[in-house]
Amino acid sequence: MFDEIRKKEEDATHLMWKTTGRRRTYECAIFSVNEVDRKSRDGRSGRFIEIECPEWVIIIPVYRDNDGVLRTIVEKQYRHGSDSVTLEFPAGLVEKGEEPQAAAERELLEETGCRSGRVTHLATLCPNNAFMSNHQHIYLAEDLELVSGQNLDANEEIDVYSLPVDEVLERMGQGEADNALMLAASALLARKLKKDEEKSK
Repeated sequence: MFDEIRKKEEDATHLMWKTTGRRRTYECAIFSVNEVDRKSRDGRSGRFIEIECPEWVIIIPVYRDNDGVLRTIVEKQYRHGSDSVTLEFPAGLVEKGEEPQAAAERELLEETGCRSGRVTHLATLCPNNAFMSNHQHIYLAEDLELVSGQNLDANEEIDVYSLPVDEVLERMGQGEADNALMLAASALLARKLKKDEEKSK
């Protein structure tokens, strides 16, 4: 039944399409829409939609409280796309000319008032390869210090909470924590914590 399925990964260059043209059809503050002409290696051609966005960052702040419980700082804020309040890690856009890690550290400080003494890159992901061209950079922030209050953008209103990591990992992916990118960040955090635990044995 499965005889036609490849048993191992092979070179995939035959799957690539060549870009033969690109036109911008719409532009706004947070994204642009391009029509892209592409041609396959076997001669097929088509016109496709590409959403061009700035790079995004997520930063996951973790620390141990006085009882030794590993906790993370999360936020609740209103999201216009879903018309709902969501539970998320600190996140935001990479500004023009800014490095992703610097953007992540800036967002952490602006949204929570915390500065991190140790930032670790967990992954760079594509939010949706089917039609988006940007990437999401995900970081872990440790050795936290509360150094200021919030410094939010004009239209931001963010409540900040400290919750046990186990609770957040359990809640992500359901209810008000339904942001798919935050669920991906949670999976990366869980993988990092598991590796750290295995190393310590």
